[in-house]
Amino acid sequence: MKAIEVARFGGPEVLELREVPDPVPGSGVVLVDVDAADTLWLETMVRSGGGGAYFPVTLPYRPGVGVAGVVSGTAGRRVVARLGHAGGGYATRVAVPADALVDVPDGVDAQTAAAVLHDGVTALALMDIVKIVAGDRVLVTAAAGGMGALLVQLAKAAGATVVAAARGPAKLDALRSLGAAGSAGSLGPDVVVDYGVADWTDTVWETVGGLDVVLDGAGGDYGRAAFDLVVEGGRFSAHGTPAGGFATADPDVARSRGITATGLEAVQLGPERFRAYLIRALADAAAGRFTPLIGQTFPLERAADAHAAIESRTAIGKTVLTVT
Repeated sequence: MKAIEVARFGGPEVLELREVPDPVPGSGVVLVDVDAADTLWLETMVRSGGGGAYFPVTLPYRPGVGVAGVVSGTAGRRVVARLGHAGGGYATRVAVPADALVDVPDGVDAQTAAAVLHDGVTALALMDIVKIVAGDRVLVTAAAGGMGALLVQLAKAAGATVVAAARGPAKLDALRSLGAAGSAGSLGPDVVVDYGVADWTDTVWETVGGLDVVLDGAGGDYGRAAFDLVVEGGRFSAHGTPAGGFATADPDVARSRGITATGLEAVQLGPERFRAYLIRALADAAAGRFTPLIGQTFPLERAADAHAAIESRTAIGKTVLTVT
């Protein structure tokens, strides 16, 4: 079989396609023929050597946090599974504990299943934590990312006025494609804002006023600027780092303004909660309650190109590896 391996930390070029033996499943383990593999921003950090104590890997390792595919030797049982940060999902076949498999419902293809495997789970968990209600004014940063696009749709479905912030015309156009901005019944954002423009926060304030909720998937200066827009009693979730680290809220300021601030730790889910949210995410995708924004796919042998697109922040929506 074919698999991507990393022998040394570094840039995308360290992702090398190799011919390797098929895995041999032990007791309680099955083989899955992979159709699509999930990719995450975090994987680029791990590959470059930035996983640290939280996401340690031992070289050499096989990347791939999760897959969608078919259980080998069955009559087409379609499944999805989370594998962990050195789980080997960038491969044509992977061994998975049988109790880690979740069946993919009819109407959900492999790419969609892979796309919601992590982002759909985290988005649903954040919605439960932040508790968006009808009438809330919500800002989603990194809105044109895989999870950001799902959060836009979920917040809109909850009855919120949604401001989607991203950088550059291509990403803003992708957000508009979620639905005509402001139209009845649309799951697209009400307002799109380019935070590559210096006065972007002024535009948000002039358009919707203060914010009840910020869902910050960008971090860095973007997240810190967004925090200043949160009204008293609002909620601020800092769960993204692409712009340069988590945008940690000043605890004294948050306390004085009655703002509930949460970070990535709020969505570190145990296996049972993760599984429950994954089943929900797949059901929501099957029912059309949200649709992942899959902006680009790459074949397995171009995993390096996929990582390069994610790191350069040119990728739109979700990036999925396709495997035949």
